[in-house]
Amino acid sequence: MVRRVAVIGAGAGGLASVKCCLEEGLEPTCFESSEDIGGVWRYTDSRASRRVSVYRSVITNTSKEMSCFSDFPFPEDFPSYLSHSLVLEYFRMYARHFDLLRHVRFQTTVLSVRKRPDFTSSGQWEVVTETDGVHESHVFDAVMVCTGHYQEPYLPLASFPGIESRFKGQHLHSWEYRDVQAFRGKRVLVVGIGNTGGDLSVELSRVAAKVFLSTRSNTWVMSRISDHGFPLDMVGTTRFNHLLEWLLPTALTRRIRFRKFNSWFNHTNYGLASSKSSKFKMIINEELPFCLLSGTVVLKPNVKEFTESSAVFEDGTTEENIDVVLFATGYNFSFPFLEESVRSTIDDNRSLYERVFPPQLEKPTLAIIGLIQLTGSIMVGSEMQARWVTGVFAGWNKLPPPRRMMAEVLKRKPPVKRNPYERENLKMSFISYMDKIAVRAGVKPSVLRLLLTDPQLALAIFFGPCSPYQYRLVGRGKWSGARAAILTQWQRTLKPLRTRVVGDNSNSCSGWCWMCLLALPAALTAGFLFSKYPQPGWSPWALPQL
Repeated sequence: MVRRVAVIGAGAGGLASVKCCLEEGLEPTCFESSEDIGGVWRYTDSRASRRVSVYRSVITNTSKEMSCFSDFPFPEDFPSYLSHSLVLEYFRMYARHFDLLRHVRFQTTVLSVRKRPDFTSSGQWEVVTETDGVHESHVFDAVMVCTGHYQEPYLPLASFPGIESRFKGQHLHSWEYRDVQAFRGKRVLVVGIGNTGGDLSVELSRVAAKVFLSTRSNTWVMSRISDHGFPLDMVGTTRFNHLLEWLLPTALTRRIRFRKFNSWFNHTNYGLASSKSSKFKMIINEELPFCLLSGTVVLKPNVKEFTESSAVFEDGTTEENIDVVLFATGYNFSFPFLEESVRSTIDDNRSLYERVFPPQLEKPTLAIIGLIQLTGSIMVGSEMQARWVTGVFAGWNKLPPPRRMMAEVLKRKPPVKRNPYERENLKMSFISYMDKIAVRAGVKPSVLRLLLTDPQLALAIFFGPCSPYQYRLVGRGKWSGARAAILTQWQRTLKPLRTRVVGDNSNSCSGWCWMCLLALPAALTAGFLFSKYPQPGWSPWALPQL
């Protein structure tokens, strides 16, 4: 029987895991190697500790209503998209509200996590930690690893001939970047066009002499701002859109998707992406198109090689006098503290049952939280994983036998390990994954049942944003404030904008209600189809996450 649980890491996933343990009557001890909570969201100017943190100017790519813990909304006066300081303030509020800090041991590094000799019967782990040079051994019934996937910078220098042997300028990884001051007046080459590469290119263009952005990917650029000025993820990530994607032919959904992307600007004209491309990524960036249009950022293909002061690209062009090369090439995850027999089996999250449990263990007492890439908030997905996992530890949720879990994993596991540059390929639909884990945890709401008992709420769930509160309506951990949170989420979105109120005769709320009532038959049909047939694994209307 599981009672004592070790939680490794006090970031978003770790805090949620501690809270979920407490809700299930378990006894968590959280080990955090630094002096504070927050994980990567706790910004620091220092690079001495090698701790990965966000850069100074970062803003969330998912809105507050779609990124919050499911029973703890962001304050209504917080803006929809948040700076790192506001995210960290929210974590502190969450930790205080649920009294989590007394379960966290700060400045304590986990050195090893190993099976006990009687693991096949007990499922217990021996955890060795270090605090101020003192080693300590503990025995836990279960372990939740919440260190995430932003751990070790991925710097593929071997793929760029000459960068180490010939190039005389500076090269660094984006984890070392904090602000623009060191790049003032320089000619900078940014390698990689993920969200970070796009952000840094835009920011550097304000002070650098010239910024070049090198990419080998077809990339669609989206804005956080959608129709009528609402957050894009609130408008796009809905069960109605998810149903449409499932019903329509793939070719048609792709055509609709590309047409929507190009309605902002023609990506082919900008050299970013073609509607004929089968492999592509999506990033969030409102300013990058203007920087390309104004010439402050110049898009280039993949780098072929470096000379002493220049970069030669695969199309044969050369850019001279490059001062700095900034690699925005992502991160590797690692679990150096796990014993080799476990660590060696985790190539990426597809090596885990439902991206959480190592399937080969005799006892399911080890869970990896937050090693996911979703088209929505990773924080929300991590909390859902933690709810399911602690339910398994407490005996409420059951897992299949190891043989079945292993067979399920082998069906999805690729023949070769992918590098972080290809992480986009590992993204899963936010709604599909959340619903799948919610079913296993017994907390997925039924739109059909709600249509009979609470039509207003059912319509808001089906046509409105698939916000985290939906998963607190039923089951263990049900929250009495979930219904009100769902019905008032648009008001909380607008609240921080009401600093200057102007008259408006339109009644958008009334129009929305009439639309929902007219679409009631479609909602009924959707409920029937979703209950009868399996759902897809990807939604074109869902969004990338930072």
